[in-house]
Order: sequence, then structure tokens, then C-alpha cells
Amino acid sequence: MDKLMSGIAKFKSSSYEERKELFAELANGQSPEVLFITCADSRIDPNLITQTDPGDLFVIRNAGNIVPPYGKVAGGETASIEFSVVALGVKHIVVCGHTDCGAMKGALNTAALGDLPQVQQWLDHSRAAVEVVRAKHGQATLEDLGSVTEENILLQLQHLRTHPSVVSKLSSGEVDLHGWVYDIKHGTISAYDEEQGKFIPVEERYASSLSRKETLQEIKTA
Repeated sequence: MDKLMSGIAKFKSSSYEERKELFAELANGQSPEVLFITCADSRIDPNLITQTDPGDLFVIRNAGNIVPPYGKVAGGETASIEFSVVALGVKHIVVCGHTDCGAMKGALNTAALGDLPQVQQWLDHSRAAVEVVRAKHGQATLEDLGSVTEENILLQLQHLRTHPSVVSKLSSGEVDLHGWVYDIKHGTISAYDEEQGKFIPVEERYASSLSRKETLQEIKTA
């Protein structure tokens, strides 16, 4: 707690003062463009790895960056997704997994989670990802953790498409879905490319859109 208390004091005296105008604006509401769904792992900091400001991301975090399929029983993830898409009007939804994910290790060996029944049940939402890897590789062990992590992201993107609020926006082109993997050790991000059917460096995945932005910027400053 000492570290937290000193951090709060530092925030108030430096970071807050440096962005006082931003916080004054945010005090009246939010208008994030991105819903960022990621793992609760303490090593993941969405704003840090994307270098975004407060107010830029609407964040959902849980063990395994999981999106339960839409159902009649309301849950925190379902409510937050609906709110971000309908009320806030986000334009992009990112499901971001990461390397060395403890949740995915658990999904690979749910039998070892006997003392964590709620975690065991929660990871049922990732079971299909493990089965896909087993079907492709003939096995699903810790050696296949990277593949399970990727397949889990694709599975959660499928689950997103079961949410009425999301699928309606997808059909009208108002929302785009993105699947990312963050590499903790190397500080890199890979993004899923549907045309290639695999995860590729994020810079390569969005090269065309970055190029368009640079061209527009050049036109504006010409």
C-alpha cells in the first residue's frame, strides 16, 4: 500500500497537473473509440502498450480475456459490451491476449483447478480453443500455449458475434473487430489478419490504414 499511496501523491502533483485540461474535459463525460478486452494479468497495461490517454479506451478485463456467448442471464462482460457499443458508440473492439497467460495454462489442464471451481467453470468459455489446437496438432500441452492463446482470441471474437448489440453494428459497418496478442518479453503486438488466416506484426496488419493517415496528414500540412 505504501507504493500506491506514494503513487497517488505523485499523480496529483505531476501527471494530473500536466493534463489538467484533459481531466477537466473528462469530468463531463467520455467518448472512447475503442473497447479493449484483455486479461486481468497484472503485467498488462492497456494504456501503456497502446500509449493512449485516459478516455481513449473502454476496458474490460478478466481472466483469459474471455467474452461469454450472449445469454439470457446478464453478466458484467455482457452489460459492459452492450453499454460501450450502444451508449458510447465505440468504433472498434479489440480482444487482446498475451504470452505466458495463466488462464490459458489453466484451460490446458482444467483438472488441476480442483481448488478453484469458479475459475474452472469460467475457463469452459475457452474449451473450444483447446480442442481446436488438439485437432490441429494432435495434442494440447503447455508446448502449445501460444497456439491456444491465439485460438482463444479467435474464439472470443466468435462469441462477440453472438451479442445482438455487436452483430447489429457489424452488419452496418459501424464496428470493426480486432484480435491481438501482446508479447510481454519483447513488447510487440501481433494482430490477426483474416486474408492470411494468421497473426502478423501489428505494423504490417495496419500498414495500409497507417499509410492513408500519413497521406491525409501530408495533405493537411501542405
